[in-house]
Amino acid sequence: MTSTFPDISISTDRLVLRPFEAGDIPPLAEMMNDELVTAWTSAPYPYTTADARDWALRRAPSERLSGRGIVFAVAEFLTQRLVGTLHLRNTDWRTLTAEVAYVTAPWARGEGYACEAVLAAAEWLFRDQKFERLEMRTAADNTAAQQVAQKAGCVSEGVLRSAWIARSRTEGGAGWTESRTDLLIWSLLPEDLDELQDPRAGGGYDYTSAGGYASALHDWR
Repeated sequence: MTSTFPDISISTDRLVLRPFEAGDIPPLAEMMNDELVTAWTSAPYPYTTADARDWALRRAPSERLSGRGIVFAVAEFLTQRLVGTLHLRNTDWRTLTAEVAYVTAPWARGEGYACEAVLAAAEWLFRDQKFERLEMRTAADNTAAQQVAQKAGCVSEGVLRSAWIARSRTEGGAGWTESRTDLLIWSLLPEDLDELQDPRAGGGYDYTSAGGYASALHDWR
């Protein structure tokens, strides 16, 4: 029998991680058309409203129902404005491991939202779901995503050589070209969260300077 995650929302001081809603479709399409998202993910470009609707209302719910993982829309707690998306994927229910990937909207970068969302998901995964390991993969040149991994307390475990295809603008900016690149693999364990907690903040986490925009998302097509 396939295990599945519960249909839940996770709240932090600033954010709520929740299922996607129909109202998220326009801002999701806008966010996914950002050039940095195009560069570091495999999302279609241009990313249409139909793509956003299919992801938000069909593919994201099916991730949870199938047992493959769970997808969260990440929104500001007070305004409900869409900050980004976070995906726990490649779930292994025997070893209790999963991989986290995320995208942050251009307007929300530099606020520590990516780190805050990753830590909220990790704490829920470890404390409530009793998982033992969370992985993150970042492209070798994606320094912003690497900063998020480091700020979240992840440990760098090595390099997957030539494991990813990144995109960059062609000369003149008329289109996109693809090139192979390495992936850095990071891990987070339950005990790493205990070490990361900052006692000066009353046991909370320090999210400052962790404003990355995208870790490797390779299942958008």
